[in-house]
Amino acid sequence: MAKLYADAGTTWSKVLEIYENEKELETSPLLKIDDLSAYAVFENGKEYSDHTGNRHKGRTFLLPSKIFSSVPVNFDGATGHMVKQRINPDGKYHNEIVALAFGARKKVKNLENATVIDIGSRDLKWVKFENGKYRDLDWNGNCGSVTGATVEMLCKFYNIDLAALTPQREKISVTCGVFAMEKIMDNIASDIPAEIAVARYIHGIAYNAWVFAGKPEKVYLSGGFCLNSCFVESLKFYCDVTPLGRFILIEGLY
Repeated sequence: MAKLYADAGTTWSKVLEIYENEKELETSPLLKIDDLSAYAVFENGKEYSDHTGNRHKGRTFLLPSKIFSSVPVNFDGATGHMVKQRINPDGKYHNEIVALAFGARKKVKNLENATVIDIGSRDLKWVKFENGKYRDLDWNGNCGSVTGATVEMLCKFYNIDLAALTPQREKISVTCGVFAMEKIMDNIASDIPAEIAVARYIHGIAYNAWVFAGKPEKVYLSGGFCLNSCFVESLKFYCDVTPLGRFILIEGLY
């Protein structure tokens, strides 16, 4: 029987379905989701390893959380918001930062001295490794709050193509969300193009994440910001960066 794992985020949720053969997918609980194929991220048959090293076939989905939360599906393992009450009787809920640490160890085979940072829609978390062992961690749900969601809203409001943004050496402080928004508006009111103002804000997010994580020399990046080239290049002003993708927390669940 197929097993389901979920990372339930504020704006986007990730789902992994592990199966032995494709016939199991004919009765998948995920079929309750209308137009399911529109949310598929990888083709069927991609192989995933569990914590014991056994390999299984699987498929992953990236769903808007408003769709994820409305579908009556329970999970064998899950992390994130809005999902604690949706675990199967023999399943398990995992703390997000624990899932991040386990997922990073599985994804990066020789993880010796580095920090893994995950930035979501409304929080920022990191785990530090020294000599291959967990050394320290922290989680910021206030000053790092709504980072991803805010960038999405800004790009929609100003009609900005996120992929076309050029990293800026100047940055806007994001230690206070209200102050940061005021600074963006001040920039634009001063005839600075919206694209530059938002790129400065993204640089501010990158700098804030780096400082909060203890100014590491090497960062493995997890979450939706892996796909934000402006953010990745801004973070590279301060450290070496390797993006791991959006599914690291799910990697830590099974």
